Amino acid sequence: MENQKFFHAGAIASLVALIFWLVAWEMVVAPIHAGGSLLALKVLPLLIPLRGVLKRELYTLQWSSMVILLYFAEGAVRAWADVAEMSRFMAWGEIVLSVAYFACALLYLRPYKKAAKKLAKELLDKVKVPHD
Repeated sequence: MENQKFFHAGAIASLVALIFWLVAWEMVVAPIHAGGSLLALKVLPLLIPLRGVLKRELYTLQWSSMVILLYFAEGAVRAWADVAEMSRFMAWGEIVLSVAYFACALLYLRPYKKAAKKLAKELLDKVKVPHD
């Protein structure tokens, strides 16, 4: 269970860091327009699972690990296509943080998924109908 605490803390840390990273990127570090950009609003979907991640809600960790892949994709596109060097650097940060969240969430969920599979198998074995 010690690993579970580590992976949960990693998921929280990477999600919170990604939120701040993206706001800083679009408002201060390398905004598309001087003074900030409405692209900072892209953090709003990340705020939705934050409470559930903090509370260790398995379903929230599952679906948010899929949503985070959108941020990985955006980071990959902008790391390759952005002209400004600082923007490409921030895109690489987005990639790293989204991969960290994805990995921590999956590693946190892994024992629960194994337990669920084991329970399902046991239940199926109990209710198996004999064949003719």
